[in-house]
Amino acid sequence: MGNLVSEDTIKACQKGKREAQEAIYRAYYRKMYGVCLYYSKDQTEAQDLLQDGFCHLFKKIGKYNFKGSFEGWMRRLFVNLILQKFRSKKPLFATSEIEKSADWSYEHIVTQITAQDLLEIIQELSPRYKIVFNLYAIEGYSHKEIAQKLEISEGTSKSNLFRARLILQEKVREKFPDIYKVSSNGGEA
Repeated sequence: MGNLVSEDTIKACQKGKREAQEAIYRAYYRKMYGVCLYYSKDQTEAQDLLQDGFCHLFKKIGKYNFKGSFEGWMRRLFVNLILQKFRSKKPLFATSEIEKSADWSYEHIVTQITAQDLLEIIQELSPRYKIVFNLYAIEGYSHKEIAQKLEISEGTSKSNLFRARLILQEKVREKFPDIYKVSSNGGEA
């Protein structure tokens, strides 16, 4: 992730310069809105999270030390704020033991549906499954890191991810039944 604004702009923002804040907002609005969409139930909630995220960013920007990408630092700040809001509202619960499904192939699914289709399906997940799925599959956190961030056990993180994958699989089957048609030789269509 590269920086879309100059170091001088970031330093000016750290000094509270309104023009610099506006420049950072304009440069990163779309990317951070995308992050917020991953974790929200709809566009309205995403817009609220985006607004809160930028307010939080401008309060915390003085802590940015110019080590690593500014965008990466900002993304972590947004995700952590979203997680904090989520933790205060909705506790995560471990799911019951679930049998594994043998025919879930990400490679096959991804080649058959669009990113927008997949995003819409992910948006339908319950908050507890969506947040674990996003942290693991999109943000790249380990189960140990997820457990620490959400104040749950690693087992709960794994269980919620597994359950999210099963739900996603079922939703893809419902919306795109042709993807799972079995050909005469026993393979997927």
